Amino acid sequence: MSLHVHLAERTDVLADGLAQLLVNPLADPFAREVVVVPAKGVERWLTQRLSHRLGVGPRAGDGVCAGVDFVTPHSLIAMLHGLGTDDPWEPERLAWALLEVIDSVMGEPGFADLTTHLGGGDPHDERATRRYAVARRLAGLFATYAVQRPGLIGDWRAGRDTDGQGGALEADLLWQAELWRRLVVHVGSAPPDVRHLETLQRLRSGGDGLDLPPRLSLFGHTRLPETEVALLKALGELRDVHLWLPQASPVLWSALAPSAEQGQVARDEDTSAHLVGHPLLSSLGRDARELRRTLGVVDADQIGGVPAPPDTLLGWLQSDLRANRAPDAQTRAQRVLGHDASVQVHACHGAARQIDVLREVLVGLLDDDPTLEPRDILVMCPDIENYAPLISAGFSLADLVDQRVDKGAGHPAHQLRVKLADRSLGVTNPLLGVAAQLVELVRGRLSATQVLDLATAEPVRARFGFGDDQIDRITHWVGEAGIRWGYDAQQRASFGLGSVSTNTWSAGIRRVLLGAAMSGLDHRLVAGTLPVDDVSDGDLEILGRFTEFVDRLHVFLDRATQARTITEWMTVLGESVHRLTSIEAADVWQVAQFDRELARIVAGATDKDTPLRQADVRALLQQRLRGRPTRSNFRTGTLTVCTMVPMRSVPHRVVCLVGLDDGVFPRVSTVDGDDVLARRPRTGERDLRAEDRQLLLDAIAATTETLVITYTGRGEHNGAERPPAVPLGELLDALDRTTSAPVREAVRTQHPLQPFDEANFVPGLLRGERAFTFDRSALAGARAARGDRVEVGPLVPTALATADPVLTEISLTDLQEFFRHPAKGFFRRRLRIAQPYDADEVKDA
Repeated sequence: MSLHVHLAERTDVLADGLAQLLVNPLADPFAREVVVVPAKGVERWLTQRLSHRLGVGPRAGDGVCAGVDFVTPHSLIAMLHGLGTDDPWEPERLAWALLEVIDSVMGEPGFADLTTHLGGGDPHDERATRRYAVARRLAGLFATYAVQRPGLIGDWRAGRDTDGQGGALEADLLWQAELWRRLVVHVGSAPPDVRHLETLQRLRSGGDGLDLPPRLSLFGHTRLPETEVALLKALGELRDVHLWLPQASPVLWSALAPSAEQGQVARDEDTSAHLVGHPLLSSLGRDARELRRTLGVVDADQIGGVPAPPDTLLGWLQSDLRANRAPDAQTRAQRVLGHDASVQVHACHGAARQIDVLREVLVGLLDDDPTLEPRDILVMCPDIENYAPLISAGFSLADLVDQRVDKGAGHPAHQLRVKLADRSLGVTNPLLGVAAQLVELVRGRLSATQVLDLATAEPVRARFGFGDDQIDRITHWVGEAGIRWGYDAQQRASFGLGSVSTNTWSAGIRRVLLGAAMSGLDHRLVAGTLPVDDVSDGDLEILGRFTEFVDRLHVFLDRATQARTITEWMTVLGESVHRLTSIEAADVWQVAQFDRELARIVAGATDKDTPLRQADVRALLQQRLRGRPTRSNFRTGTLTVCTMVPMRSVPHRVVCLVGLDDGVFPRVSTVDGDDVLARRPRTGERDLRAEDRQLLLDAIAATTETLVITYTGRGEHNGAERPPAVPLGELLDALDRTTSAPVREAVRTQHPLQPFDEANFVPGLLRGERAFTFDRSALAGARAARGDRVEVGPLVPTALATADPVLTEISLTDLQEFFRHPAKGFFRRRLRIAQPYDADEVKDA
């Protein structure tokens, strides 16, 4: 029994090695293999890969992968600790205990900064709205301490205020140590550091009482915290533990042996970068180097059979990375770049243009190679929420647009099916999105645009029958009735305007209803209310439904204002969403998921009586509605689009990285002033920017044929040049030093602003020997722009321009329009050029 480390440049080779291991049956025929994977995308791919290596028959390729449990690192640690589903030290649950402890220390000595930050404990102070958000952030910090630097919280628990590295804790952070000690007493169960030491001791003494897997494999990790490594080494004394690690350069792994012997050190003392031969391994591969330090002295088995890199620019770069060397002058002289599209960098005007270019590139690749299929292509994006609508608009439109390409309609990319992964729950389940919108309205101004936005949500439209025409009609009524904000004068009282009832929803709805009752009569006040004169008999049904919608919304706001505990909040929110929304039978799963998420929130609260304000519930929902990938979204045979985490090391023939803009990638992460680890971080501790750089290196190593990168190279509005993201610039620098001559300009393409620009249709200008774009509509636009110019007359007819009519009477509207905007008034009155009035827009002011 021991800890086995297996290395390879590509995960497909690692997967084949794992399959050879799993082919050997366990002693117990009913025992299940346990494989730990870092992300759902890797799990999906690995399952499919193993299904063609395991099984029955002479070739063992029957497409079945059974008897294997894929678990997350968190589940593995819970299994080793013997924990159930109710771990009190989980950040989600710990936040509730922290809320109580924080409330109890308000105003006490040593907590002056925390007290001031939360408004001195005054529930009416606006700063008190940060309570849950602060508690959740501190719970996350404490959980990070326990995983990455357990000695820190161990010292705190023992009364020693240290930084976990032998130094004294800085004065402005002393309150955290005392808060942790009180939290340990309040929770009452063994803290994480004690639990970790107890588990290690039990493993070292034989593992009695622990539910240990017969054989364990960890696949595809690039970072492991020191606590997990310690547990794996202890488990390795009792069971076979296999680490399957993708490494862009196994040669560098061997060269880092001295740093492994030294172990973890402060990051500013780490000199392992001096052992790196290739500049990209130095700038992008810090996570992999620090993993070598964290694992310490271990024997590693380098798996053979890795295919040789192709004889392309990408292959040359991968070959240099594997050998951990920058190419010398002799090697570079032998590498003469011809027509090579293995690395493509596209500089575009903004996000929308990036998707246009990506669409053309993918269609071109599919057209050039009949063997290439959408499942062989992976698109990764750092900010998928911003790009998802653009991707949906550019692909998967075969059912919505005319595909008569031979008649000049449609685009070939419309036939490509796209699967978007990693979307937030508020997007994938519109009921949760409606819940988030409702919480935003509580104790708010209830402005006209907020209510209309809620009315346009798909589940709300389905419930009340709001079509596009009905929404336009309702919007017109809201503007005509002068509705601005506030339900009534009572609701406005919280803003100090309780005596002003005009322009509220109550007053506006009354005006519209009176307009329906008095349709066709002269304008006159009824009990001090002026009816809206544009409500016909045919509008009565939609008016009734909209009135019912506003009334149900008001009932929710009244009940939510009185809600105090988490149970009351979730009850009110759940009942109101059900009253305001409707889901088709095919999407009934959304209702079940919505109810389940609310139930989980209530179940996760250790104290159901902790008072919560609207801001607390809003922060809670924001935390719960983040992106949560599921394995069903990956490897479905379609074009997969995801963030850069789930599939970063999975080999694909074509890997596309979209949105590598400066300031977006790597992720901008400010140093948290309350994070003890950030004051002087150690090797192996998490760093978001280093993670993103490692993601780029993993993507380069996982690409087998073509690497496509797009970024915003020029501004959409002014055309100003923008630099690429720093890691992308480093990649271009490395490519320049890979061949006999700089290749930056050959690799990077500067795209025009418009898809109908003539450059897109000139063969050889943007793509090889043919035109770049496949867009027939853009071609028609380019032909029209290049066609003969038609002589047109003057903008203003001569007779009209010289005429000076004498106005005998001027309407009040015209006079107001002139003084409000003289130029617009001149165009309207003298030049007869009409523009839409601003009165059509609903305003909140």
